[in-house]
Amino acid sequence: MKQLKKIGYYSLLSCSLLIASCSIDNDDDEQIVTKDLRLNLNGLENLGSDYLYEGWIIVNGAPVSTGTFSVDDEGKLSKSRFTMMADVLESASKFVLTIEPVPDASPLPADTKLFVGEFNGNSATVSTGTVAPSFDTVKGEYILAAPTGTGADNEMYSGVWFLNNSSGSPVAGLDLPTLEAGWKYEGWVVIDGVPLSTGTFTSTSVPDDATPFSGDNSGPPFPGEDFLKNAPSGIEFPTDLRGKTVVISIEPSPDNSLAPFTLKPLVGMVPTDATGVQTLDSKVSGFPSGNVTR
Repeated sequence: MKQLKKIGYYSLLSCSLLIASCSIDNDDDEQIVTKDLRLNLNGLENLGSDYLYEGWIIVNGAPVSTGTFSVDDEGKLSKSRFTMMADVLESASKFVLTIEPVPDASPLPADTKLFVGEFNGNSATVSTGTVAPSFDTVKGEYILAAPTGTGADNEMYSGVWFLNNSSGSPVAGLDLPTLEAGWKYEGWVVIDGVPLSTGTFTSTSVPDDATPFSGDNSGPPFPGEDFLKNAPSGIEFPTDLRGKTVVISIEPSPDNSLAPFTLKPLVGMVPTDATGVQTLDSKVSGFPSGNVTR
C-alpha cells in the first residue's frame, strides 16, 4: 500500500527527469519498470500542518497510495509527479484523492475523499463525486430573525435561519444532496471579514450541531444561528446581518480548519433592505477540478 511509493526511491533519482519511465536494478538484479503519475489539479487549498492530500489508485478493487503532498496559499502543489511501478499504475481503474491526518495511523484511505476519476486510457478527469453524487440542483433559502433572543428591536436582524416560512408553516430552506462519509455541511455568516459558524449539519430539516452564539430561548428545528452572545473579539452582538455574506460550505470531518473549506455550494449577500425569505446563489461551478495522467 503506502510503502509502494518508497520503492526504489534513491535509485529513481538517477533516472532522467525528461523521461516518463525508466528501469532500475534491485538487489536481485531484476529490472523494475516504472512510470510517472502526473497530477494537474486546480482549486485545492492549504490544509495547514496537521493534514496532507494523498493520492490513491484503485487496482483490482484495492487502494494503492501514490504519495502525499501539500498545497501552499497560492494553490501550488508541493509535488505533482509520482513514480510508481508501471504494471501497478497501468492496472489502475480509478484515481482518488483524500485528506489525511498527520501523523497518519492508518494505511487505508480516509473517509474524506475529495476527488475521484475513472481512467480512460492514460488519463482520468477528477471531480467531487466522492463528496456527494451530484450538486447540480442545490438551492438555498433563509430568513433573518432572532427567535432565541428577547424580541428587542435591535435583535431582529441578528440571526439567520435556513428555512422558508412564507406559507405560514416553516419548511427546510436548503435543498442539498446527502453527503458521503467524512463530510458535513456548515453554515456561515461573514461579519467585517470574520467568518462565524452557524453550526455543522448533515440534515437540512433538523437543528445543526451547535448554538455557540444563540440566546436562551429555543430556535426553530432547522440549521441556523442567532448572534446574541459570546461575540468574538472585535465583533459586537446583537448585530445587523443586512449587507453581510451568508455561506453554506462542505467541511471535512474531522475538520482541518476553523475557516470555511474550499467547497462552498451556496453563497449570497444579504440585501440591505432584506425582508422575508432570501435566496442563496449556487457556486458549484467553482469547485476544484483537474485531471491525472499516467
